[in-house]
Amino acid sequence: MKHPLLTRLLRGAWLVVLLAGLSSTSMAADKRYTVTAPDGVKLAVQESGNPDGPTIIFIHGLLGSRLNWERQTSSPELQRYRMVTYDLRGHGLSDMPTNADAYTDGRRYADDLAAVIKATGSDHPVLVGWSLGGVVISNYLAAYGDADLGGVMYVDGVIELNAALITAHPDVYSGLASDDLKTHLNAVRTFLALCFHTQPDGSTFELLLSNASMASWTMTRATPSMTVSIAEGLPKAHIPVLMLYGAKDELVQVQPSIARAKQLNAHIQTKIYENSGHAPFLEEAPRFNQDLAKFMASATTATKGIAR
Repeated sequence: MKHPLLTRLLRGAWLVVLLAGLSSTSMAADKRYTVTAPDGVKLAVQESGNPDGPTIIFIHGLLGSRLNWERQTSSPELQRYRMVTYDLRGHGLSDMPTNADAYTDGRRYADDLAAVIKATGSDHPVLVGWSLGGVVISNYLAAYGDADLGGVMYVDGVIELNAALITAHPDVYSGLASDDLKTHLNAVRTFLALCFHTQPDGSTFELLLSNASMASWTMTRATPSMTVSIAEGLPKAHIPVLMLYGAKDELVQVQPSIARAKQLNAHIQTKIYENSGHAPFLEEAPRFNQDLAKFMASATTATKGIAR
């Protein structure tokens, strides 16, 4: 007959072994590495989820990074997918060129995404682009078409960088371009707050604020002059396209943006979250994750039915 204390110790040992195994399995699914763009810029790339599952490539917005997508990459519902995130040039852990041309030429962002798709060996991935990430998708479609993609989702995506589609915040944008440190950082904080109708908890906001403050000042100043090729890109999309917006977005004009997109591609799908601002994937993460999973299913079905 085993001693009760010995029995408890043995059970504890087995639990430690089990947890260690689960931890190593989880860690094995997470990968971090760099991909080099055609112009030599090194991009920080991360992977999580099921390495053998259908691929989602998440593209963050201005002053963001992979950290924007943590409520997706940590979602139990999305673990069946291979989830790839990368930091745009000038953001996060990617290189930050000091010449403005590295950011104003939208083709470079398209080439960055193409390099990530190739380096990851992604088979018809679904692209999910938030805010400025929508510009990256549009520029990619213009340069490369949709033959290698399974679908695209614009999340409060910037359609064009013009006054008709972007809400005016002159003090904020002039502050972001300021050489004065306090003015710049106050503008960063205000810009980040404008991303949310429902503000995140304090620790999340602080993390995102620290993340935003890391971004290249050269990139921040150059972005308003970035070339956008949506008129050439969106009409090329014959794959499923979903444009999802928060109705209370304070940075992008929602209905005019959707109307402009539908002028270019009448087949796009739209979805509005009435209680979200510019960041529905954070403000209503469970709902967003469910909608993303549904879109993945429809995109996978559509891709199988398209002769390539």
